[in-house]
Amino acid sequence: MSDAAATGADPTRDRLIEAAATVFAEKGYDGAGVQEIARRAGFTTGAIYGRFRGKAELLLAAIEAHTTNELEQLFADHRFEGRVTDILTTVGSHLVTDPFDDGQALLLEAFVAARRDPEVAELMRQLIRQRGETFAALVEDAKASGLVVADLETEAVVRFCHAVGFGFLLFGAIDLEQPAAGPWEQLIAQLVRALGDPVTRPEP
Repeated sequence: MSDAAATGADPTRDRLIEAAATVFAEKGYDGAGVQEIARRAGFTTGAIYGRFRGKAELLLAAIEAHTTNELEQLFADHRFEGRVTDILTTVGSHLVTDPFDDGQALLLEAFVAARRDPEVAELMRQLIRQRGETFAALVEDAKASGLVVADLETEAVVRFCHAVGFGFLLFGAIDLEQPAAGPWEQLIAQLVRALGDPVTRPEP
């Protein structure tokens, strides 16, 4: 269980989220029922509806509890004091080294459910926008320092990176063989450098 799920602020809520994550993993979003989730947590459905509007919010809470915003975590750990592009390179390299875990499985389930459930779709849009804000700020900082070409649209850069990351989510779902870490990291480094202003771009 992630730190987000272990806040201790509301133990009942935490138990409901963990039960929901288990039931979603076993039965999928459509097959999971609030009664089953409440029963697994040891409560009645009233405990769910007293804290969540419904199953869609439970799914979002489970995703947030089992995934992390890696960019924010890197800043919190103060692991980077240099160029912001170094952070982007590190996050990109993790795509081939991080295992497919419960959080990624829930995220994939949410994308599938969003095709049929407008509420899930809207909650997922909000989640992606929220997590994209930190990334967008990084891109803007990189533009200001000349590490990213100023006339590149920030949203386009963010969406491209999202597309790559979510593509690896699909690969993980079918256990597709990943590229070797070394060549992949070399490719990411090349792509990051290619974003830079030719006048101020650092040497490899």
